[in-house]
Amino acid sequence: MASKATSFLIAGFLLGVLAATGGFAWFVRGQSLHSSTHTATTVLKLAHGLDQNHPVHLAMLFMADRLREHSAGTVTLQVFPNGQLGSETECLEQLQRGALAMTKTSTAPIEGFVPQLAVFGVPYVFRDDDHFWKFIQSPAGRELLVAGTSVGLRGLCYYDAGSRNFYTTHKPILVPADLKGLKIRVQQSKTAMDMVEALGGSPTPIAFGELYTALQQSMVDGAENNPPSFYTNRHFEVCKHLSMDEHARVPDMLLMSEKVWQTLSPTVRRWLQQSADESAKYQRKLWQQESEAVLAAVKQEGVTIHYPDKAAFAAMVEPMRRSYDGTDIGRLLKTISEIE
Repeated sequence: MASKATSFLIAGFLLGVLAATGGFAWFVRGQSLHSSTHTATTVLKLAHGLDQNHPVHLAMLFMADRLREHSAGTVTLQVFPNGQLGSETECLEQLQRGALAMTKTSTAPIEGFVPQLAVFGVPYVFRDDDHFWKFIQSPAGRELLVAGTSVGLRGLCYYDAGSRNFYTTHKPILVPADLKGLKIRVQQSKTAMDMVEALGGSPTPIAFGELYTALQQSMVDGAENNPPSFYTNRHFEVCKHLSMDEHARVPDMLLMSEKVWQTLSPTVRRWLQQSADESAKYQRKLWQQESEAVLAAVKQEGVTIHYPDKAAFAAMVEPMRRSYDGTDIGRLLKTISEIE
């Protein structure tokens, strides 16, 4: 009786081993089958503070589509607008840590990281839009894109941000003297602050997300930006004077974390750069259309658009431009001036 029980016990043990072995073999085959029929997907996150209707955001969505096509779906770009993943400064810090793949910023706020980019904030450097784009597409312009890799910030492309102009709550800016005594919101940029001071105003750095309230509560008397931003952020509700003095052309830049870039294969990098370049061309067309449309729209909202004599403003800031002689910025200014 004992031997029979022992036999059943041994038989049961052997069946258990066989079942377990068979189950393990099935699990291994299942994992192997899974890995052989599915391709790993690289997911990159891009965060920025713009509205979903902004031409730059639309260009980023276009980039995501192009990247999906180039990579046959193996690389996905997720775009988070409206500051969902943090402010502009927070996104830049995340890029440097490698916690975020990409963000968009104006070149002005990153002057502290990449001093050469201050060249875009020097007033009246570019004769017109065509002159600006010739520089952007030149070897010197392309070199500026990667000038920040040592601090963890790699530029992929420039996005058009048009010309920057003054807009005010009460009186128009028609001549430089009109700026005297006015508090003008500027970006966190020494160049921007120096420019407003040179024109006689009082530069006041304020986070862009807080600007509407600052204008509404008379904390500042005006600001300076491009027409689409003036419109999409509804600053026209508070400021009824837009002066098209076109004092600077400060582009937006699509930045990538250098840490994340170094983890990507050469093929993925190529797809990414190609998609970024295609999105830049697409965004430039959108920007031109939007710029024309918003000027008509703000007129309908009761804004008076002024076209002051730019020569008077340019003359006022000439000493500021000369102050860069003998510096890296001065050499870039010379390069720009020599572009036909």
